[in-house]
Amino acid sequence: MRRVIFNQKGGVGKSTITCNLAAISAVEGKRTLVIDLDVQGNSTQYLLGHKVAESDKTIALFFKDCLSLSLFSGNTANSGLEAVIHKTPFPNLYVIPSHPELEPLQGRLESRFKIFKLKEALEKLHGFDNIYIDTPPILNFYSQSALIAAQKCLIPFDCDTFAREALYTLMTAVAEVKADHNQGLEVEGIIVNQYQKQANLPRQLVEELIAEGLPVLSAMISPSVKVRESHSVSQPLVHYVPHHKLSDEFRALYAEIHH
Repeated sequence: MRRVIFNQKGGVGKSTITCNLAAISAVEGKRTLVIDLDVQGNSTQYLLGHKVAESDKTIALFFKDCLSLSLFSGNTANSGLEAVIHKTPFPNLYVIPSHPELEPLQGRLESRFKIFKLKEALEKLHGFDNIYIDTPPILNFYSQSALIAAQKCLIPFDCDTFAREALYTLMTAVAEVKADHNQGLEVEGIIVNQYQKQANLPRQLVEELIAEGLPVLSAMISPSVKVRESHSVSQPLVHYVPHHKLSDEFRALYAEIHH
């Protein structure tokens, strides 16, 4: 199953959610791949403990290969993906790292209409049970490529009034990609992150989203300093604090979407 985690608003926990769901998938014995399409490389850092300095084994190489393919190159987009997969320190968990070179590549990829290349490559890539795609906080070439390549879309929501307004714009954008390029794409659910159930505003916002019929998932993620700590040691929560309430919340979220 290919899932994209996407929101056009920054700071909503995309990378945290991506990596922690993927880590649980791997612990469950599923061979799991994370693809980091965000130039900031937070998922890369979280899973590998460092950014990748050279672009010759990152998602940037795959996209560069898409630009340089010729009838006589003997190269394929699939071999390009396989060549840039890194093992993480965690069993069953792999990552295709991001790289700053994604930024200057974007215009060339758009002008040569390479928007379907990731989808084509992932459809040929075998051996993974679950694939999670982390995206930049903007609807650009890379996030559109991910939405086209994915089967399911998860939307983080951080209980903020501005986030609610952005959510409507986001749902429209996803619906357009679905209608134009990927009719199989399904919004699997809205993940409520940083949820303080004792506070009035977050509870009211979530109740209103549910009343409007939006697909709010019942498993919600609480705020905790343990998230930042797990980032700093590059260990997803199920490895860093396996018995913490937050790890249990992520397990509940994983169980809900993989029921």
